[in-house]
Amino acid sequence: MKMELMEDLYIEELKDLFDAENQLLKALPEMAKSATSEELRSMLQLHTDQTKGHVERLEQVMGKFGERAKGRKCRAMTGLIEEANEFLEEDAEPEIKDAALITNAQKIEHYEIAGYGSACAHAKVLGFEDQAELLHKTLAEEEETDEKLNLVAEIINRDAAEGEVASSGKSQNK
Repeated sequence: MKMELMEDLYIEELKDLFDAENQLLKALPEMAKSATSEELRSMLQLHTDQTKGHVERLEQVMGKFGERAKGRKCRAMTGLIEEANEFLEEDAEPEIKDAALITNAQKIEHYEIAGYGSACAHAKVLGFEDQAELLHKTLAEEEETDEKLNLVAEIINRDAAEGEVASSGKSQNK
């Protein structure tokens, strides 16, 4: 497809986000199942529900162009999910797996934040204020999820490091 108009780029971005969210809908339940931290598991389950809403909003936005919502293969999300799955297959202590899981979840969130930020900006430039508003709702939810992940990461990372120090026999400085 030759992109001649800013609207062409915008539609391609929407298709990319649509595929990314649908890939994530399949991956999040597995990630949640792999978490040993109840708080992390709960967050990933909650984000699965939110992601369903993100897909619905994208369907709404894409429907305004008279197009059936369909994705364009998002290779970035494919890679991020593959990377997360590789960590989950590692032979590691549960706390370390949770730390790796949350790291990968945050990489995914940052990718989504960048994608929705760009899509919002393009919708505004194109004068699609109603679409920009819908996309901004999703952007705000992605940013909120990232903040919550940061808080959980502090606990998980500390617990993983403390377990490592305790098992190695080193004294802990507190």
